[in-house]
Amino acid sequence: MSDEQRSAFDILREVLSDAQDILRAEVQLALAQVREEVLDARAGAQWLGMGILSAVFAVLFALLAVVMLLSYVLRPWAAALIVALALAICAACMVRSGSGRLKRLAGSSKQRMELNQEP
Repeated sequence: MSDEQRSAFDILREVLSDAQDILRAEVQLALAQVREEVLDARAGAQWLGMGILSAVFAVLFALLAVVMLLSYVLRPWAAALIVALALAICAACMVRSGSGRLKRLAGSSKQRMELNQEP
């Protein structure tokens, strides 16, 4: 009977060892897939960053063209001042709108947290 028990224990040990090997292989495969996805995401983020930088330069050159165009009618410093003021107004509107949205979002998430804490 001890031979049967030992063989059953050996079989169980082999099954557990195989399951452990399979689990390790699955973890290694998942890590390899994550590494590959991170590399792909990094390449995509680099292209996105270059596109955004190019768009910023395009906007700057467009603003420079507006300044140069206005300098035919006004003095160059006045043309640059007008464009700067218009840009500052646009920036203030965007900041105000963004901060208002964040405040509303913070208020709604605070209400949700309070509702979740109630028994």
